[in-house]
Amino acid sequence: MFKKLASRLRKENKAVNENISCPIERSGNEFMDGLTKKAVRLYEKECDIKNFSKLVLSNPENMSHNEMVQELFEDGVADPFVDEKLSMLADNKKFLRDLGLL
Repeated sequence: MFKKLASRLRKENKAVNENISCPIERSGNEFMDGLTKKAVRLYEKECDIKNFSKLVLSNPENMSHNEMVQELFEDGVADPFVDEKLSMLADNKKFLRDLGLL
C-alpha cells in the first residue's frame, strides 16, 4: 500500500515539476544565461540594500551598539582607533599576510 502511494506521489510531483522551469539552470543560450546571472545579481543587490536600510533605519535612538563595543574593549579587544594599536597592526606580519600584502 505504501509503495503504491509513494509511486503515485512521485509521478504527480514529476508531472508538476516538469511544468516549472528554473531560471538559473543553463538553457544553452549564452545571452539568456548571462541575462539570468545579471538578474540574480541585481536581485541579490536589491535585497542587500533593503535589508541594510531596514537595519540602519530600524531605531535611530537605539545606542546598544556603543555598549557592546565598550564591553569588547573592556574584555581586552584592541581599540582600532588608538595610534599604538594601529602601528602594531601595521607591523604584524601575520595580519599583513592574511590581507595578501606580503
